[in-house]
Amino acid sequence: MSLVPEWLVEGINDAFPKNVCLVGVALDTGFAQISPRGSVIVYDENTLAIWERGRGTTNETLVDGTKVTVYFRNPEFGARGGNGLLPAGGIARFYGTAEIHAEEGDVREKVWNTMHPKERENDADKAGTAVLVKLDRAEQLNHKPLTDLPGPE
Repeated sequence: MSLVPEWLVEGINDAFPKNVCLVGVALDTGFAQISPRGSVIVYDENTLAIWERGRGTTNETLVDGTKVTVYFRNPEFGARGGNGLLPAGGIARFYGTAEIHAEEGDVREKVWNTMHPKERENDADKAGTAVLVKLDRAEQLNHKPLTDLPGPE
């Protein structure tokens, strides 16, 4: 079963720069580290991807197996003044596990080529790392699965 509905793919891939996704990881202290990431894209129906070019705590924390939360919000998908596809504020949350792709290869190339061109410009030397987030679940703000939503008619 697809965790990322087809009707949401373009919204996520085009979130940058207006509705940048927030990425969260747990620190050793137990606190959440939340960082904006304009490079979040849909890799496939059950996987999100991030081009990680940061040099801070989020970058240091991301290793194979890290639990990752991605928070998407776009009011244009909300019920008030939007298309109503994500009824509670245009919000979707994704939970998964990181898989790091630092070396050249097909995964790294697909992430690089799919993310917003402006994000590629921000890493002209292509020094970043592709991070796949293999999803365990994807839900609306009310904790119901995204798969419960009918999508566009």
